[in-house]
Order: sequence, then C-alpha cells, then structure tokens
Amino acid sequence: MTHELLPFLAVCIFIVAMMYASVGHGGASGYLAVMALFSLHPEALKPTALLLNIVVAGVGTYLYCSARQFSWRIFWPFVITSIPASFLGGTFSLPPELYRPALGVVLMFAAWRLFARRKHDDYDAEAPDIPLAMLVGGVLGFASGLIGVGGGIFLSPLMILLRWANVREVSGIAALFILVNSISGLLGHMSSLQHVPEFAPLLAGVALLGGTIGALCGSRHLPVSAILKAMSFMLVLAGGKMFLI
Repeated sequence: MTHELLPFLAVCIFIVAMMYASVGHGGASGYLAVMALFSLHPEALKPTALLLNIVVAGVGTYLYCSARQFSWRIFWPFVITSIPASFLGGTFSLPPELYRPALGVVLMFAAWRLFARRKHDDYDAEAPDIPLAMLVGGVLGFASGLIGVGGGIFLSPLMILLRWANVREVSGIAALFILVNSISGLLGHMSSLQHVPEFAPLLAGVALLGGTIGALCGSRHLPVSAILKAMSFMLVLAGGKMFLI
C-alpha cells in the first residue's frame, strides 16, 4: 500500500471502529476487510486487527460497563475457557491457501450477521448451563485466536438467538469477551508483531476515536441497523476477494 492511500485507510478504520463499537464489538472482521481491500501484506492483517480490536474493545468495555450493560454472572463461564483457547489458537499460523478461505468465511458470516440484524424485543433471559457456556467459550476463543478476531461477531447473535442474556447486556458482555480474547490471541503469536506496519499507531488513534464515539452512541441505544447493513456490503466484497486471489 502506498503512503498516498494512508489517509483513506485511516478514515475507513475510523468508520469501522465507530460502527462496530456501537454494538459492543471491537471491529476485527471489519479491519481485516478494509486492510485486505487496501492490499496490506497478509501477514500484517492478523496482528494489526488484534491490536485495533484491543483498543476499541477496551474503550467499549469501559463505556458499556459504566452504563451497566454487563453481567459478570453470565460472562465468566465463557471467558474462563476462551482465554487459554484463544492463546492456543494464536500460536497457529495458517498458510495463505488456508488462511484466505478461512478469512473469507469469517467475513461472509459477519456480513450475514450484520445484514440479518433486527430489533429484538426484551425477553426473559436465562443464563446457559456452566458446562455449555465453557464449551462455547473454548470453541469461540480458539477460533478468534486462530483467525485474528475477538469472537464477539459470533457470540452476540448466539446469545440473542438462545436468549442467554438480555439484549442490553449482550453488548457489554461481547466487548469484554473480545478484549480478553484479542489480548490472549496476540500473546499467543507475539512474533507476528514484527509484521505490524509502521503506521499502526495512527490507525490505533483513529480507531480509539471512532470506537469512543460508537460506544457512546451505542450505550444510549441509538439505531444502527442501516449502518450495519452498509457494513455488511463491504464485508461481502472483502470476503469475496479472499476467495478470488
């Protein structure tokens, strides 16, 4: 990627961070899509996305928890297994011929998840059995470390579909889940940091700004359905690119 394109990449990262943070996500799948579209080196995608995820999920965790959109009782069984599983997943490096299709699948799933999002009425939530929550946390943690996402893009719709938490709690739970898994996944593959581009601090700064704005808006329950559908279109484009090259 040429330096002339850096301002455009920064703007895209800002937009992704703002959109995803509005629903409690760190935005890794979106960062992967944007960086792929700007033709960053494949080895730089995973560590850079995790770093940006940590920044945005960190501020999101603080803001959502401050707004009391979090339940420790529901959260801890997921995270107790996801942390070591994410670390383990981060130790694996998929070859490009496997990594690109896997990334494409993740992006396509994220696109479907965002496009299919609908306003859900409040319901009586019932926390899952602890063994089941631990199993789910382990699977999602390993996948997040392996591919370079925080796992929230999978956890949020699963929790809503199975009514494991109230809708207002899902964003806060997802934000902290993403934060700890991103840190663990990055620690499991520290050597990948050498591939992080020199302009990563700039991307982290704009992601922090966008994530703060998005999380503030999301914690006040502003509608984001139209923005998420627009994001799903970009993810489809980026996911399709992974299968074509």
